[in-house]
Amino acid sequence: MFFADILETEGLGNRSYLAGGARAAVVVDPPRDIDRVIAAAAQRGVRIAVVAETHVHNDYVTGGLELARLTGARYLVPAGASVAYARVPVADGDVKEVDESLVLRAVATPGHTPHHTSYLLEEDGRAVAAFTGGSLLIGSVGRPDLVEPRLTEQLARAQHASAHRLAAELDDEVPVMPTHGFGSFCSSTQAGGEHSTIGAEKASNPALVQDVDTFVKELLAGLDDVPAYYAHMGPANTVGPAPVDLTAPQRADAGEIARRLAAGEWIVDLRNRVAFAEGHVAGSFNFEVEGQLATYLAWMIPWGKPVTLLAGSAEDIARAQRELARVGIDRPAAAAVGSPADWVTGQDRPASFPRATFADLAAARGRGEDVVVLDVRRAGERADGWIEGSVHIPIHQIHQRLDEVPAGTVWVHCAGGMRAAIAASVLDAAGRDVVAVDDGYAAAADAGLTLVTPAQH
Repeated sequence: MFFADILETEGLGNRSYLAGGARAAVVVDPPRDIDRVIAAAAQRGVRIAVVAETHVHNDYVTGGLELARLTGARYLVPAGASVAYARVPVADGDVKEVDESLVLRAVATPGHTPHHTSYLLEEDGRAVAAFTGGSLLIGSVGRPDLVEPRLTEQLARAQHASAHRLAAELDDEVPVMPTHGFGSFCSSTQAGGEHSTIGAEKASNPALVQDVDTFVKELLAGLDDVPAYYAHMGPANTVGPAPVDLTAPQRADAGEIARRLAAGEWIVDLRNRVAFAEGHVAGSFNFEVEGQLATYLAWMIPWGKPVTLLAGSAEDIARAQRELARVGIDRPAAAAVGSPADWVTGQDRPASFPRATFADLAAARGRGEDVVVLDVRRAGERADGWIEGSVHIPIHQIHQRLDEVPAGTVWVHCAGGMRAAIAASVLDAAGRDVVAVDDGYAAAADAGLTLVTPAQH
């Protein structure tokens, strides 16, 4: 009897899988922090016999090479992927034994990358799970524009063909178990759903219900911005990532925090946005450890810039360090635990700024106050509508475009509050008067703010 366990990496919107039988298992698309994979295998009481990559990942640093080294597992990487380390190259149709009566069959599914390969777990010759990586996702497919712009349309067409191949070759009840698609920016659209089957995808996935030309046109039209740090993930995975180091960073006192700020390094406060707004080190940035820390910090920070982490607990420092290691920010320069009073020097006082709702914004406008409304949502989100008179700078561009923010008090909003808090901290660090709108965007209309839709524009 087989099993297939999901290993969530929620901050990045990805999944890895541990699947096998009574004695041995395969790990598909492992995360960088492989200690939790090893723990999951130990809990199952199985040996990791095979580690399989569906593709060279563009959105996170893989732990596959180190996991295979530590466990002695065979390391399967698509033959078409050009990598600098020893591995077992797999091609379409290759079969590798996992456990008694369980094998892994490679199926070429190009599209997300030219070499992308899905894996079918077969028990006694029957497919019981399809590990589809960045090919067929739940309600979507992996985006085809991460490799080379000139290949994007070609890969989009390949995605359509690969999805149809899987649908044609597999029974309807076979579970679809993708790596991407749970908030990952590797997904072409943010479709919902936690679990699916081939039959369910045949009924609703655009790749399987649309003709190829319609599918490609809509897919390409819907692609949003690519996180900047993706440019560093593919090369890291091609060369072969170093083993992850999760030992605690050195502790920083208030003096060192001040020195690092003066040197232009990044001081990142991991506390929740309410606590940060009430008091923080002037010049620090707020990336909540409970939010999409790795995605947005790695997207915005100049690559290689030293980062010092501030948090209310050592546990939050450790959690953040783990998340950042997954995207190649391996070692924080330093860390400090405590509160803003512990992190400022001498007679300095913690900085602060107000938080508000959309109703507060409407009231301020009604009073005739000189307010600047800054929308930091992505372009795809804003395309559905925006607050009349608002300025649009996506969150990941705010650092480079501060000079485009008009003079006045800046009321910054996103869709829910997390990204607005990041942007507010950036503006505050730049010396701007800022108000963080900590509210759901749906409340803007209820507050009486005039919304503009594309049809009106």
